[in-house]
Amino acid sequence: MSTAIEDIIARKVFNSRGEETIEVDIVTTSSFGRASAPAGESRGKAEVVYYPQGGVDQAIKKVEELIAPELIGLNADFQEEIDKRLHEMDGTKDFRMIGGNTAFAISLANAEAAANSYGLLLFQYLGGYIAHKLPYPLGNVISGGKHGQGKTPDMQEFLVLPHGAESFLEAAAANAQIHRRIGNILRKKDKLFGGGRSDEGAWIANIGNLEALEVLADACEEMGNELGFECGLGVDVAASSMWSAKTKTYIYKKEGEKRDSGEQLEFILRLIKKYRLIYVEDPFHEEDYKGFAELTKKAKNCLICGDDLFVTNSERLNRGIKLHAANAIIIKLNQIGTLTDAWETIEMAKRAGYVPVMSHRSGDTCDWHIAHLAVAFRCPIIKIGVVEGARIAKINELIRMEEFLGDRAEMADL
Repeated sequence: MSTAIEDIIARKVFNSRGEETIEVDIVTTSSFGRASAPAGESRGKAEVVYYPQGGVDQAIKKVEELIAPELIGLNADFQEEIDKRLHEMDGTKDFRMIGGNTAFAISLANAEAAANSYGLLLFQYLGGYIAHKLPYPLGNVISGGKHGQGKTPDMQEFLVLPHGAESFLEAAAANAQIHRRIGNILRKKDKLFGGGRSDEGAWIANIGNLEALEVLADACEEMGNELGFECGLGVDVAASSMWSAKTKTYIYKKEGEKRDSGEQLEFILRLIKKYRLIYVEDPFHEEDYKGFAELTKKAKNCLICGDDLFVTNSERLNRGIKLHAANAIIIKLNQIGTLTDAWETIEMAKRAGYVPVMSHRSGDTCDWHIAHLAVAFRCPIIKIGVVEGARIAKINELIRMEEFLGDRAEMADL
């Protein structure tokens, strides 16, 4: 069956924040694929550049005038060749000429078109018969930092991971119930709480970091007792956004505290111990490999995950592996540009014993591809939110995939 690319169409659409983004259609002689690009609010400095100078309009122009003529006629089956051509056309290390989001949308749309030409779902096409394990959903239930507004916690996300669930549907339902329960707790704690939510649908409330953890711990314990399986707690500190290079301290505005690197280490270790945290993301700023390594060495039974530290980049991950910095890595495809780049980073992570965590972005679209990529690339966790339309699109797709797999479906090894 011929899967030659016949046409590439780019258009402007909007993400969940109402921001302009790019969507790409790939049309082959026998199939079709479509993908749209998300946007992060809290971005690592080493991420690729989203769009060329001129924004989305310029990106669309690049697709029409430069990229489409180069890729039309190529076989969509050859994903690595397509992704290699995107790098060659751009000619920079950070996709500043054509845009990382442009490359992302083309790369994913091409993979979907190739899968459709064989009558396969994307996770089957990319992962083969061994792709049958569903990831545990890591859900953001209270927002702070750059995701919050006003007097919210300093830390960016307070997360729940129902790692005792026996099915994805059960795990997703647990997250939704915990989210609902936390909303009720916050209404009782704060008479001014108006039910506000962040981009990802997590609650925004006038509480401190420790107060948020107490609320989360209580809700998880109650829910776990009712459901009969364990729901773990986690945090995304997003420490880069709190770091002051001038004073060499992490500034906790809500608490009125400043902590140097040593004090930050002790603080995070206390939180892990007191609240039995099983997941801590970005506890130090994005260049502090040493801090990550020290925490990874001292923390027990906890995933120490790098997002801004690694930005899905295999070179940065390789440096982290050599220093034993972190033991998990966030995978955000639009941080690195193409499917091939992300796959190489995931494989490097798994070889080194790091847990790959597939992740959405705060400003996302209803694009569902990362649900398939988590299963195809055997990521045991997917950071996916709990409520809000762009998150529900991915959650519901994983429920459909679980149903499609039938008796073969099982939860990932964690």
